[in-house]
Amino acid sequence: MRTVFLGTSEFAAAVLRILAASAHRPSLVITRPDRPRGRGRQLAPPPVAEAARALDIELDQPASVNDDDARARIAEITPEAICVCAFGALIKEPLLSDHLMLNVHPSLLPRWRGAAPIERAIMAGDEQTGVSIMRVTAGLDSGPVCAQVAEPIRPDDTYGVLAGRLQPLGGELLIRVLDDSPRCRDQDDALAAYAEKITPEDRRLDPSRPAAELERVVRALSPHVGAYIELDDGMRLGVTWARAVAAGEGGRPPAIACADGELQLLSVKPPGRREMSGEEWLRGLRR
Repeated sequence: MRTVFLGTSEFAAAVLRILAASAHRPSLVITRPDRPRGRGRQLAPPPVAEAARALDIELDQPASVNDDDARARIAEITPEAICVCAFGALIKEPLLSDHLMLNVHPSLLPRWRGAAPIERAIMAGDEQTGVSIMRVTAGLDSGPVCAQVAEPIRPDDTYGVLAGRLQPLGGELLIRVLDDSPRCRDQDDALAAYAEKITPEDRRLDPSRPAAELERVVRALSPHVGAYIELDDGMRLGVTWARAVAAGEGGRPPAIACADGELQLLSVKPPGRREMSGEEWLRGLRR
């Protein structure tokens, strides 16, 4: 099947690599323009652009996929399907109606529609998540679902670990849908939950909350976004690994008292410094 792929993130790049190895290898990849990244704020390509170049697939990075030029370039391919994954920009009419569009979304829709489904599932303490293949419509991840596969969320899963398991599931499920063209079924909007974009406030570890909740926040934001705790001197201490324990059971690693229990700071990243164990950081403070 002739396909075009729209995506931007590292998750999308992993799905692209799987799709490219199938009978549905994209003839064109469209991603977002290069953007400043890192401490130096130098222009850098999105992960999907890097993957497309490595795969030797034609690449386009328009200012908007809805522009006439971008739509014309897609039309030249005459795709039988446009595959979308973590594209990060609104797709509008008439592009929506011009082609069959299938979106790879890492949640069990209608739960966790929106920008941060993996993070929100971990934060909420969900026992499972998964991947859905849905038809793209004008609504936010509200189109008919063509296929789903579930994946358990393990007690020690971070975003990075869980996303690593969902990426191949998403790529393989997309190929199955392209192969079999299953019937797509409408979602029950009454069951919808929304995965809002991660904000600076979401990253802050508030000790007035239970320690178990804060541990899930740390796992949900590791390693890509990062959680932090605000110290008495105003410093923001990055927390990359933590464990919730009962009050008084913190032991050797530094721990913060929470509304319920304590949060052990097992691994931290002080501003401008490397990641280190909580004990190493505490020793440095005491010198």
